[in-house]
Amino acid sequence: MRVALLAWDYPPAPSGLSTAAQEIAMSLVAAGAEVTVFTLDRTGREHQDGVAIVGCAIAPASRLGRLRLYGGAGHLAAPAAFRRAVLAEHRRAPFDLVEATNWYAPAGLLSGRAPLAVVTRHSTPAAFSRDPARTLRDRFDGWAADRLERRQARHSAGLISNTEDHGRRIFAEYGLAEGAVPHAVIGLSLPPERMARGSRAPYPAEASPLRLLFVGRAEHRKGFDTILAAAALLAAERAAGAVPDFEIRLVGVPPGDLPAGASPLLRPLGRIGAEALEAEYAAAHAVLAPSRYESFGLVYQEGMAYGRPMIASAEDASARHFIGATGAGRLAARNDDAALADAIRPILRDPALRAGLRDRALAAAGRFSRATLGAETLALYAAAIAGFQAR
Repeated sequence: MRVALLAWDYPPAPSGLSTAAQEIAMSLVAAGAEVTVFTLDRTGREHQDGVAIVGCAIAPASRLGRLRLYGGAGHLAAPAAFRRAVLAEHRRAPFDLVEATNWYAPAGLLSGRAPLAVVTRHSTPAAFSRDPARTLRDRFDGWAADRLERRQARHSAGLISNTEDHGRRIFAEYGLAEGAVPHAVIGLSLPPERMARGSRAPYPAEASPLRLLFVGRAEHRKGFDTILAAAALLAAERAAGAVPDFEIRLVGVPPGDLPAGASPLLRPLGRIGAEALEAEYAAAHAVLAPSRYESFGLVYQEGMAYGRPMIASAEDASARHFIGATGAGRLAARNDDAALADAIRPILRDPALRAGLRDRALAAAGRFSRATLGAETLALYAAAIAGFQAR
């Protein structure tokens, strides 16, 4: 099977979507598929571990580059670039299928309009990952992104979700009809070499300060507002000697994203490379991930791969699935300062608790492999292609 995979970025770019794209591509290659990744983060052509990579970066001075400056309509630029590149390759050597994330609809101008079946693998909808709109232009821009995502999903020949609850939320968000097209629940994997390095990484010795690690963006969906509030609450307890000395290291958060008066316990590190990120996981005493909504849940899987106690939010179904069901960490009952502080406090105070959570995290890690990801994805592809051709 010849597959086109659309990606906003691809390794070595450090992002959750990048990691997901690589795992999908590598699992499909291992299962015998021929995969071409179309990515917006570069130009030119290359090969990486058996995967062909076609760069689709949009030049700022080009027509599509200028289009991106316009609210609403600007969201069409990337789908147009992907459509042009995919169809050019398809004319040279036909693809059997296109896969894309739903996030900002990279296949929004391919699904339902080209002679190709499109499968959408659901990540976080754009509506769940942006701050509340402050202006009319912001509201229109968000509406346009949501409509484009909905269109791609509704015209897809197949759909993939990470968990059953994730699938239910996506179907409700986009108004999708159950049973209209093949749908599968398929968990993502992590690179096997990263899993191996994580399992071998020793747990850090007792240190002052203890390290809590956050990996993500400074946004509401990631629970960053809750981290700020809980840090202020626990800073007072630390000053009184009620909890040990600790710091919260913020990967993906530049200093400029911290509000004035933020707790000095917060250490913004900005975007870092893959090796530096692995070093942060290895040095962390626990991983802080109080997201309100995660789709792939990669930060949970990465933290557990290193055997790090996870601190997350019960509001997120993926956290309940990956962490709550496995006992790999503690879940805050809700996303507020008191509840998150209640989840963090025992982990700071109790080395024995940390050791027990580490054991459970390592036991839970690696439940999803590239072998299962590739086999289950190809099975969904086959059903999607059959249904698409029958139409």
